[in-house]
Amino acid sequence: MTALRSAEVPTATVTESSVVTSSKARIALALARLATGFIFLWAFLDKTFGLHYSTGAAVAEGSPTASWINGGTPSQGFMKFGAIGPFKDVFANLASPLTDWLFMLGMLGVGVAVMLGIGLRVSAVAGSLIMAMMWVAEWPLQQGSTNPLIDYHVIYALVLVIAALTFAGDTWGLGRWWANLPIVQKHSWLR
Repeated sequence: MTALRSAEVPTATVTESSVVTSSKARIALALARLATGFIFLWAFLDKTFGLHYSTGAAVAEGSPTASWINGGTPSQGFMKFGAIGPFKDVFANLASPLTDWLFMLGMLGVGVAVMLGIGLRVSAVAGSLIMAMMWVAEWPLQQGSTNPLIDYHVIYALVLVIAALTFAGDTWGLGRWWANLPIVQKHSWLR
């Protein structure tokens, strides 16, 4: 009697349509994925080029914040002056040019991958870590905020996780093509 090793057993690629059976739900997931990916990508673009939505827009003192290409520090300002609560000093001490690069590469990587519908598992982990750190930096949420525990950071992280778990990149994205690449077939965490 010959036992089949697990490597010899053919495995079918799981697709979004086998996980989410409603075509309308797949479209809704694709729209949520694209919108969330654009939030990350836009943050990178705005902070890099100062497109005057958050970066480069007038701040309370009346002076614009500088874009990254004009000497701005995309993460350091938030970490030094935006962090509140018990972790304020931790974030202020971590702020450096390295955190600028890590933050910006994270925003670009997550934004592009999620928009394309590829690498959603890695994007869910990386994006959720970024959102968790930003949530912790603003914790406890200010009195008068819309909710004492849940803010947009938590929602974005949940959308990233849902997109990865439901293979949302297969609809209006390159997820199916990506899933069939030999390296992704071999290392499913890249899916």
